Amino acid sequence: MSLIEQDIAKRKERTHENYDKLIGKAGYIAPDNHLWQDILSAIVLRKPVLLKGPTGAGKTKLAESVSALFGQPMQSINCSVDLDAEALLGFKTLVQRDGQSVIEFVEGPVVTAMKKGHFLYIDEINMAKAETLPILHSALDHRRMMTNPFTGEVIEAHPDFSVISAINEGYIGTAPMNEALKNRFIAYPIPYLTGQQLAELWDREFPEADGNLKTFMLNLAEDLMKQVENGLLSEEAASIRSLLDATALAAYMDPLRAVQYAIAEKLDDESERDLFMDLAHTWKK
Repeated sequence: MSLIEQDIAKRKERTHENYDKLIGKAGYIAPDNHLWQDILSAIVLRKPVLLKGPTGAGKTKLAESVSALFGQPMQSINCSVDLDAEALLGFKTLVQRDGQSVIEFVEGPVVTAMKKGHFLYIDEINMAKAETLPILHSALDHRRMMTNPFTGEVIEAHPDFSVISAINEGYIGTAPMNEALKNRFIAYPIPYLTGQQLAELWDREFPEADGNLKTFMLNLAEDLMKQVENGLLSEEAASIRSLLDATALAAYMDPLRAVQYAIAEKLDDESERDLFMDLAHTWKK
């Protein structure tokens, strides 16, 4: 039994209370033969994982698939400029108990994950303000602990506590990660699927779809990736998530209208929208 298989077995033996609804669903398809195993290696070594890739490449699905594999719940944080310490750690609130008003602390996703041994998924981590995340430094390095500034409690991480973060580089509203924070992660590139993996995804998600529709979408996906690589389209134009949405819409309308609604209309640049639709018309003859 490999180290990864041993760790999965040990984690599944432990009790995670009634958090089954927080366990993700499997389904991530890796773009090559080793990426999935390499990420699992970091997980079993308790190293924080950073997933780097364009929007719609499957970073969240990857995190959910890791959660499903280990049978381990996942607490999620969606970062924004408004994210603060309370959103991460929790907050104090006034409650009535036995006729008296008492102050209680409601634990946030970080504290819950550390105490219960859950995965902590931090989405779009580079959208948070630089001064917000240093509070996590001691939880992300070899110490695996932190002092809750709201309660003074010293929290030692559960053995199963693991962190997965995702980052979209170069998008509006994002900023370069603080080096002290970045250095605590093992970083993995998550590209869009291509070729056989992409066909496998479409066959799985749309087993009853018309073959011509699948061919259209797969050809368009490959062409869009080439245009992105040539600098003629932004990465969001080749989003696999958006192409899947377009395929679902195409069951109820013309595929050209489906890709227009699901993808083209979300592109800010008019020349990109025109190029996208020209490519779509080329493949839908």
